[in-house]
Amino acid sequence: MPSFNIVHRTFVVLYAGSFGLLFAGATASTGTLWSGSQQKSTSPAAAPSRELEFAVRGDMFAGMAGETAAFDRAMKACDAALAADPKNAVALVWHATGMYFRSSLAFRSGDVAGGNSLREQARKEMDDGVVLRPNSVDILIPRATVLQMQAAHTPDAEIAKRVWQRSTDDFEKAIQLQADGFDKLPVDSRGELLGGLAEGYAGLGDTTKARTYLTRLTKEMPDTTYGQKAKTLLAGESLPRPLGITCIGCHVDYKK
Repeated sequence: MPSFNIVHRTFVVLYAGSFGLLFAGATASTGTLWSGSQQKSTSPAAAPSRELEFAVRGDMFAGMAGETAAFDRAMKACDAALAADPKNAVALVWHATGMYFRSSLAFRSGDVAGGNSLREQARKEMDDGVVLRPNSVDILIPRATVLQMQAAHTPDAEIAKRVWQRSTDDFEKAIQLQADGFDKLPVDSRGELLGGLAEGYAGLGDTTKARTYLTRLTKEMPDTTYGQKAKTLLAGESLPRPLGITCIGCHVDYKK
């Protein structure tokens, strides 16, 4: 069973500084933020190999932290994998991650048209990956995480709501897929997923469901940082936005 550590909340840490620019420009472009229809795969394939993931994730995250050569290696590896198999869902989702990052750099430099084009390509690749493997946690979680950041920095309320919903739906499906043995997952895996759902429902304005997941954290993980943070949030008169409940577990060395 894939761990949430596959992508962790490193997306949040590395993207936070530039996603405001990335998604503030979203409404200036035409087109949607993700494909409205989510087709189902008609011919389920074997479980995807994690060889590519292990090969690129360290370089990908190092690249987002400023190591250009590492980022280029990761993207070239994804390009090669997609050239060999355009329907490689793992390659699609990791390549899309890099494209989202490139779009943020384009927006930061003032290239709105380039940023929009890169963002739309990334969105399509993420969606294509999910269509190909709709029941793969290692495909759903990257999209859910990226969309959550997208929603948080989208100024148009109606568009933001749709993005929050898509992200939260992905997180919900990811937790359902891991229901058997969920309590055996690592602390940060459980904490980040439950926290992501609390954050998602808070973003949607559904404080009842947000509190439900915060309560799960206090009951299922009472002695962890997640449980303690959730307890503090629940003690308040109202829930802040953002909740700040994610990315508080461990720090993973993706080069290992």
